[in-house]
Parts: sequence; C-alpha cells; structure tokens
Amino acid sequence: MRVIKDLYYTNDHEWVRVEGDEAYIGIADYAQDQLGDIVYVELPEVGDEFSKEDAFAAVESVKAAADIYMPLDGTVVAVNEELLDDPALLNEDPYENWIAKIEIADKSQLDELMTGEEYEKFLDEEV
Repeated sequence: MRVIKDLYYTNDHEWVRVEGDEAYIGIADYAQDQLGDIVYVELPEVGDEFSKEDAFAAVESVKAAADIYMPLDGTVVAVNEELLDDPALLNEDPYENWIAKIEIADKSQLDELMTGEEYEKFLDEEV
C-alpha cells in the first residue's frame, strides 16, 4: 500500500493535506484497495459544517458501501465534483483525487491524527 509521508491519516483510512487554515480530505490507498472498483460517490455541500468523526461523504463500490468520516471540525469550502462523473478516480490515484476541502475550525485536532510513519505502522499491525 502506498502511503504519502507528509499527510495526516485517521484509523478509518482518511488522509488530510493541510494548506494554511484549510485541508484537503480523501481516502487512503488502503481504503480504495479494500473497497474495490468505486462506482458512486456522494459528496457534501459547500457550506456544510461537520464535527470530527461525522460521516460527511459516502462511496459505493462493486463490493461495499462505506461512509467517509470527517477527520477534523470544519466547514466545507469545496468538493471535487469530478468524482461525480468519474468515481473510479479514487481507485486510480486516491491521493491526488481529494473528496472535500474544508476550512479547519481547530488546528489542534491535527495532533490527534497519525503521521505518515505512524500510519504505516498502523497498517502493518492491522493487515
């Protein structure tokens, strides 16, 4: 499984890329691999506010349906609408194809997420 070292990760296999007071959120390579071919994505609306661990999006694959959980408190400022037309982009490159961009409400919550190195260890123990 591919892990990008300079991202943050959750134990539900979401990734977070921070840019200033905003963050891009997507699913990790492990998640897309476990789901299989993704055929549908449900995105949040711009302006929606979420608390950490709220389900904010959903994906469906040929094998399963899964909620995607918000890793930080925040407000959605953009969604990746390309995924609506081509959900398989999440399989092709889950780290380039983000799901939502949020304005972070509490940056201290980043300390509760795993670094890339910690996530690799987590995967080694889980798989």
